[in-house]
Amino acid sequence: MAAMHTKSMNNTAEIQAERVAPRPRITTRPVDLCLHAGARRIDREQLALAPTPNRTATWCPISHDSLVKEAEAGLNRAGFSIVQQANALTEDAARYFGLFQVADLNTVESDYAFVVGLRNSHDQRFPAALCLGSQVFVCDNLAFSAEVKIARRHTRYIERDLPEVVGRAIGRLADFRTDQSKRFDTYRNTELGHEKAHDLIIKLLDGKAITQTQLPDVLTEWRTPRHPEFAEGQNIWRLFNACTEAVKGSLWKLPTRTQALQGILDGHCGLLSAAERN
Repeated sequence: MAAMHTKSMNNTAEIQAERVAPRPRITTRPVDLCLHAGARRIDREQLALAPTPNRTATWCPISHDSLVKEAEAGLNRAGFSIVQQANALTEDAARYFGLFQVADLNTVESDYAFVVGLRNSHDQRFPAALCLGSQVFVCDNLAFSAEVKIARRHTRYIERDLPEVVGRAIGRLADFRTDQSKRFDTYRNTELGHEKAHDLIIKLLDGKAITQTQLPDVLTEWRTPRHPEFAEGQNIWRLFNACTEAVKGSLWKLPTRTQALQGILDGHCGLLSAAERN
């Protein structure tokens, strides 16, 4: 009986230890927008000073600051903490792009972080949108896998609907985290020789994931990666980071290009269904 009691106490102690286990240390690195052209980085407080155009009968622009505040509130409501934040505006303050590096209770130490990207425009070039993506720490490369348009147009009810729409988008983060972890593990485990890599790079060019001017940089990064972490093997992970290194400098086109990039690489790795590939 004494032995059984001792075993029971040990089991109880183990369960309690699991319950009070410290939260895993989260690797952080400042979110960097300075590597991307077309915008200047600003402090969070400066964003509130950006002017918002007057409404018209058919167009109701929302302020950059109100979009960011709603995203911050939505992330907090969903249990996510903002580890790092970066905000950027064009010189005329007409276009905004922001990044939030986020963490939750399930976050473990990794070589990349999950990021939420926000964009908004006052020149009607694109709608307000929220993007779900990742940032590889060693190279600061950004890639977005999903974009949720907050509004196709800045309609008269955008401010009323903003909390609900942003909340739905943030609700996709949990599924996105699982999908992205699976994606990157598959990229690392999918071998790719030079000949197949060259064929795949042409597919990326045809699919508008990269441009002709970026092609030489992609080839250089694939053949001789500047970061030794990507030189250890010839795989899809190496090609992925070669491409995201090359597309730096096109901030406003980054979500579209990196979504195309991952779509093509996912298809090569067998992560897409037949319907999705077609």
